[in-house]
Amino acid sequence: MNDPLIDALRAALPVAGIDVDGLALQRLPDTGLAHDHVRLVGHGLLARVPKQSQMGLAAADNLAYQAACFTRAAAGGHAPRLHGVLAPRPGTPLARGALLVQEITGQPLPLPHGLPALVEALAALHRLPLPPTAARAPLLDPADPLAALAAEIDAQAGHLDAAGLAPAARRGIDGALTDWQRTLAAPVRPPKRLISFDAHPGNFMLEPDGRAVLVDLEKARYGPPPLDLAHATLYTSTTWDVATHADLPLAAVRDAQSRWLAAVGEPDVWRPWLLPLRNAMWLWAVTWCAKWRVQSGAARSARADGEDWSAERSDPALVAHVRGRVDHYLSPAGVARVLDELSALRQDG
Repeated sequence: MNDPLIDALRAALPVAGIDVDGLALQRLPDTGLAHDHVRLVGHGLLARVPKQSQMGLAAADNLAYQAACFTRAAAGGHAPRLHGVLAPRPGTPLARGALLVQEITGQPLPLPHGLPALVEALAALHRLPLPPTAARAPLLDPADPLAALAAEIDAQAGHLDAAGLAPAARRGIDGALTDWQRTLAAPVRPPKRLISFDAHPGNFMLEPDGRAVLVDLEKARYGPPPLDLAHATLYTSTTWDVATHADLPLAAVRDAQSRWLAAVGEPDVWRPWLLPLRNAMWLWAVTWCAKWRVQSGAARSARADGEDWSAERSDPALVAHVRGRVDHYLSPAGVARVLDELSALRQDG
């Protein structure tokens, strides 16, 4: 049985200089809400085919943004290399185009044992010099990254009422939002670096030599690096992906923070931001859960631009898994699990 996506790739790949005669294309299992992936067998490449743009971008702009993400992150030595871009082909399964990126061979990153490798990969990204302002486009580079993050959280929090949370869960989230407002009200701001903004462990692969590679780069921007460290170690991240599922003990979180501070340098600059930005990253994640719960029931959009969280875009098994995770994270128990950890870390001073 023919696969329309495979057929569309065969038609598009010669434009990128790839001979398709005898080329085997292998669609990979559907494990993410934003992309399909197809192996170019024997070429060491993956076709990364957007289902939507989590950044809300038009198809061509989304490809340009992602290309910049991969190119800049690769300079840190822990991200795949970009090989090429396939332009959007309206009316085909490549209506949003595709990226051709280096295929990383290895295994899903095991937790908690893979945390040191993950932390080093993040620190290498965060040690990259901040480019001059004029050289940062097209990546997001807000003048006040906390205000920009607050706007994203607020937009997603607008779905909390429709998401139908239990009162205890809503009170917990509202309390964290109040703490976040106190962070925003303070005049001080953290420095900016290149960050992934999608650093949950399921987005890493562990190579045979022990190097962790961040393989999913779509939302990179210039912002405060502790957001990535938080995203890599929060309960809502470490229990998200089936292949990397782990409920980290508090000692593992503390160790990851210590390792990252030592590896990235200037620990006195970053240490005060670990807790408030951990709270902010969780708020972003849990309000996204509310947004997904509300929007995933919509019909698939016929457009090839922007966001589209319709469950119709993904394999039913993946959707069921995501729904289970979202339901748990929005439950009183899921909210309390994160708030209890934040309280324990707060006691560390």
